Amino acid sequence: MLSKERFTAIVTTLFLWSLAGALFGGLYIGLYEVLQVLGLSPAQAVVVAALAAAMTTAAFYSAMPVALMGAMAGVLASIGYLIVGGPRLELGIIALVAAGLGLLGGAFFAWTSHAGARPLAETLTGLLAGLGAGAILVLVLTLYRQPVGAFVMAAGIVALVGSLFQLNEHWIVKHVHGWLPTTLAAPLVAALVAAVVGASIWMVAGTTAAALAPEAKTAVQRVLAEVPAGFLGGLLGGAVTGLLLEVLGFRLEEHGTV
Repeated sequence: MLSKERFTAIVTTLFLWSLAGALFGGLYIGLYEVLQVLGLSPAQAVVVAALAAAMTTAAFYSAMPVALMGAMAGVLASIGYLIVGGPRLELGIIALVAAGLGLLGGAFFAWTSHAGARPLAETLTGLLAGLGAGAILVLVLTLYRQPVGAFVMAAGIVALVGSLFQLNEHWIVKHVHGWLPTTLAAPLVAALVAAVVGASIWMVAGTTAAALAPEAKTAVQRVLAEVPAGFLGGLLGGAVTGLLLEVLGFRLEEHGTV
């Protein structure tokens, strides 16, 4: 018979891992498709998208205030760019503008709080988890020659990244926390999140941009069409992975946040 506390912990784990998995899955599939449109090979897109999505999701999962500051900066910078730039939509510029404002917002957060270097340590843990999961997924896709849909790919990458992050978070954060620059941690994490948010807004705005070439519009629309499947696959992968880790003894309630 489950106690009320254990039942609450399991439900909370399912809820948070499902949300984190949905965020990761949708973001991963969107980045994966965009990177291929920009010229990367499928294998390169798998790894780079896993790195970016894992770092961003780790920031939201472990350093919510810093990530929210970066997300807000990314939205404001993107809207400002779209107002000033009009129909000219360039991914590099909108990401740089968003990252710059995120850097300023993160610096303000670091000045007014005592988060220290933990946000950056958690984000680096996400980077390593994304690198490992991306490499594993590339190997699997190389050996398995059949096409893999966005739903299955998102569920798989969420399960891999989530497991690697949870299993290695404690010792990685413990070993890198001491030598990371505390004053630059929040600005760097906020800049990363802002850049990803800016790129996401670029994807959505690109479908209606008058100045965008027809073939580019078609490519962006194809990207957006795959995102819902990634969202649902990530949600399922996150829920299953979170429940398994909870059963195996990796408690979400023991996870430290800033």
